[in-house]
Amino acid sequence: MNYQRIVVKLGTNLLTAGSDRLNLETMASLVGQIARLHKEGLAIIIVTSGAIAAGRHRLGITEGHKEITSRQVLAAVGQSRLMDAYDQLFGWHEITIAQTLLTRADLSDRLRYLNARNTLTALLELRVIPIINENDVVAVEEIQETIFGDNDNLSAMVANLVDADLLMLLTDTAGLYTADPHHDSNAKLIERVDKIDASIESLAGGSSSGRGTGGMATKIEAAKLATASGVAVVIANGREHDVIARLAKGEAIGTFFQPVASRLESRKRWLLSQLSKGKIYVDVGAATALRKQNKSLLPAGVTKVSGEFERGDVVNIFDSKTGEKIACGVSNYSSSDIAVIKGARSDRITELLGCEYGAELVHRDNLVAL
Repeated sequence: MNYQRIVVKLGTNLLTAGSDRLNLETMASLVGQIARLHKEGLAIIIVTSGAIAAGRHRLGITEGHKEITSRQVLAAVGQSRLMDAYDQLFGWHEITIAQTLLTRADLSDRLRYLNARNTLTALLELRVIPIINENDVVAVEEIQETIFGDNDNLSAMVANLVDADLLMLLTDTAGLYTADPHHDSNAKLIERVDKIDASIESLAGGSSSGRGTGGMATKIEAAKLATASGVAVVIANGREHDVIARLAKGEAIGTFFQPVASRLESRKRWLLSQLSKGKIYVDVGAATALRKQNKSLLPAGVTKVSGEFERGDVVNIFDSKTGEKIACGVSNYSSSDIAVIKGARSDRITELLGCEYGAELVHRDNLVAL
């Protein structure tokens, strides 16, 4: 395996080592593994739990407080402590981190999705490690233990958002078993799942364990979402020695879920299935850059824009000389904005528009050449 972009989801039970507080020894080990991969050139994004546990410990509140407001308060108190721990641990490795709080609404809304994708992509290009958490202070759905479930589904959506190669769901269990290993001594670890069907889903059960809100059921749901987007997924015990580094090298640990489509096929299928809102015509140089060099579309290469569309809409891109459709992608700018900045250098966007949403009209990560 040759994984280059990895999302690592760290669960509450793992980060606390089963206690009532963050376990810095465990966190230091996990951070050390991620730091080594980062220095080898891999792009890593962390989706972390633990804010509520950190807040509960800081305030000396027992786990009996289950009301939503109480848990939101705990998250508000604990989030800074959680990030401070990450900042210090990564600081020892001279690695910069960036806190990112997301909600389901952020990834459901077209423009917020686009903004989040562009921000995370820019951070990775700057060799910064984004650390993402559900915004528990406002995200009532997750705290109510519904669909997001302890960031499992959030991590799958992030993996899709950034076109990750691999999603690691690290927890305090070894993976998916044929039965509950706590109650059945004959339960066997399932090492590989090629397709998540009803029989696999039935093995997951529905309960959560310990201090986290996500049980195996939410992990299987997350794996189903990610593999459908072309992302490989593994559920493994985060306490296993050097587990992150070993998984990144393709070692068989835990339960591996095979993606049902390649990332390119999944992305291309999604883009091609969307109704195009407009057309962008480009010169010969831009056409070559898009088709043969996997480049982003910059305003300098645009000769004409046709139709009306907004930021975040899918547009078709045409070769001005031949009239041939050569690509489609998600536009960072509206048709009216492009009409103003077409043919201009990217460094003049702010001067011409009074604002900027990135140097690219269509980023290469949001574009498929045809």
